[in-house]
Amino acid sequence: MNLYSKLQQRAADGKPVRIGLIGAGKFGSMYLAQIPRTPGVHLVGIADLSPDVARANLARVGWDPQATRASSLDDAVRNGATHVGEDWQALVRHPAIDIVVECTGNPIAAVDHCLEAFANGKHVVNVTVEADAFCGPLLARRAAEAGVIYSLAFGDQPALICDLVDWARTCGFPVVAAGRGHKWLPHFAESTPETVWGYYGLTPEQAERGGLNPKMFNSFLDGSKPSIESTAVSNATGLGVPSNGLLYPPASVEDIPFVTRPISEGGVLERKGMVEVISSLEKDGRPIPYDIRMGVWVTVEGETEYIRNCFEEYNAHTDPSGRYFTLYKRWHLIGLEVGVSVASVALRGEPTGVATAWNADVVATAKRDLAPGDMLDGEGGYTVWGKLLPAQRSTAIGGLPLGLAHNVKVVRPVKKGQSLSWQDVAMDTSTNAYRARRQMEELFGVPLRKAA
Repeated sequence: MNLYSKLQQRAADGKPVRIGLIGAGKFGSMYLAQIPRTPGVHLVGIADLSPDVARANLARVGWDPQATRASSLDDAVRNGATHVGEDWQALVRHPAIDIVVECTGNPIAAVDHCLEAFANGKHVVNVTVEADAFCGPLLARRAAEAGVIYSLAFGDQPALICDLVDWARTCGFPVVAAGRGHKWLPHFAESTPETVWGYYGLTPEQAERGGLNPKMFNSFLDGSKPSIESTAVSNATGLGVPSNGLLYPPASVEDIPFVTRPISEGGVLERKGMVEVISSLEKDGRPIPYDIRMGVWVTVEGETEYIRNCFEEYNAHTDPSGRYFTLYKRWHLIGLEVGVSVASVALRGEPTGVATAWNADVVATAKRDLAPGDMLDGEGGYTVWGKLLPAQRSTAIGGLPLGLAHNVKVVRPVKKGQSLSWQDVAMDTSTNAYRARRQMEELFGVPLRKAA
């Protein structure tokens, strides 16, 4: 509850938390918009493949151009300015940097960035949850071995869900279910970057004004990002995942405690203690009033009659039995909230969500019939979407992790709706990301089928 006062003290002492940002796209720009308004932090440098685009985004969010004219990282440290360049390695290796905020959205590159940061004694706030989904437990292990902190990013839904789960457990409540909302109908799984804005509810003009990436936003719509984020939550909290993918039960906020009960009690869960995503659309496509589309929630159980009476006495909205109560945040503010992670890591030494086990996985699943020679284009693209599965089941079928399904050639036919396996693709085994996945399989005791 005292992060802000700690930041003020760092500002008063002239010892700001020094940050390096990798990737200044939409999410990074939202964080950039808040940095000048936050005491006790100094953005030393930004590394981006296109420094000119990064500078344009800085201007878009209101930065003073003079603040980014540092000629080098050393110059930025001396003068309290910000250096913008392409060299991410120089950024993560600079001795003045305390925390690296990985914000590229590229899971293959993100693994490189995280591992190099750990090797140089830097904490990491990883916005690229796509990387966490296929090797987060390994990244957390490597960070701990290096004596640094690896964290999910507050403002993104996984960290907010982890926060709600922690609240519940700290209060003594058993967690029955936790998750996020989403606008979902089954055919959205087939969406491509060409169809995304109509399904998503934005005009092309609105998307262009906001600098929104259609492939990235399509990864939300087609179910990939909900699966990725649910995987991160499961691995961080120990909550289980559905045996054959997310169910997306439709519900208003008021109905969440009703549907997020076990099947045996009238809900949709296979058992207590699971992640799930609530749809803001009825199965026939009608919008649900007072939805949780942009928010997060946790359903807890009142185990005793006394606790259930307290729910009633304080007018807590429960399911009809009075046993299950849902606490929620109806909105999340994405990159505008990342400062909570930066402050928590730097000032408390605590992550805002981190993988503690390997429970869940996201498997690349065909959006259409795929033929030998087709190239997979990763989450949000034209070829595959991500299906959430228990890690044990994923490895049993040799499932291809969605985060590694980028620029990979298909070598045998795959039917629409079929989850891909390692044998279906010609995998590049030379990347740090692939090696991290293999190491994770070995460390966490689930054998990985040999890649073709």
